[in-house]
Amino acid sequence: MVKKWRQQMKRWMAEKLELPADIMMDLPRITMVGQIHIYIENHRGLLAFSDKELRLLLRNGQLLVRGEQFVIKTILPEEILLEGKISQVVYIEEEKR
Repeated sequence: MVKKWRQQMKRWMAEKLELPADIMMDLPRITMVGQIHIYIENHRGLLAFSDKELRLLLRNGQLLVRGEQFVIKTILPEEILLEGKISQVVYIEEEKR
């Protein structure tokens, strides 16, 4: 109940103060250019990487990127730039306990 109220309050503040929702809600910001690269900000860490898959930890789940010929061009504590042929981007929501 309290968690839901906090999320509603953050949304309201972001709207009223005209702040970006991704910052207030602690959401990832994903920027894609066609199928060739994806830039992801505000993640919590790299969970898995291969030339066909990237998996990142998010605040409330994971982000899975699938494709071919993946190369990490830039990696910082909360940002990553991935290049290759991207075929799928999936948000995996954390199971509620």
